[in-house]
Amino acid sequence: MDIFGVLSFVGGLAMFLYGMSAMGDGLTKLSGGKLEYLLEKLTSKRIMAVLLGAGVTAVIQSSSATTVMVVSFVNAGLLTLSQSIGVIMGANIGTTVTSQLVSFNLSEIAPVFLMAGVIMVLFMNNPTVQKIGEVVLGFGVLFMGLTSMSSAMSVLRDSPLITSYLQTLDNHFLGVL
Repeated sequence: MDIFGVLSFVGGLAMFLYGMSAMGDGLTKLSGGKLEYLLEKLTSKRIMAVLLGAGVTAVIQSSSATTVMVVSFVNAGLLTLSQSIGVIMGANIGTTVTSQLVSFNLSEIAPVFLMAGVIMVLFMNNPTVQKIGEVVLGFGVLFMGLTSMSSAMSVLRDSPLITSYLQTLDNHFLGVL
């Protein structure tokens, strides 16, 4: 992997992290002061918290992103630790749904989310539409970051050295079993 591959990966990671942040900020702005009330209602029962975590993870395709958002909500005092446990368990369950969504290859339509978000933020006068646009824009940036990281790492995925190393690991673990 050359320096441009590393820069592409780091840039993709930066877009991914910024997209998560923008989505979280947009959701916070969109809910106004109602976010705490909404989170309280959705996480009051464990099964609802698990379903919320699974749903959010399925939509944003990252249990890590869901967990980061939950941790930030706990730090902000919007969720208690016991409420967050159900959401994080649901996020882990939602990871299985994520694999199905990844098969739809939503990264190909990420530019549509970007454009829709930019139009909503810059050209709409309705503050609610602008806030929704921030969430949509963050979603698009997140997927563009994932696409960038994936393409940067494809060099390693196709590398004969990595392939032979993984084959050695497979043989080792099969011998242990």
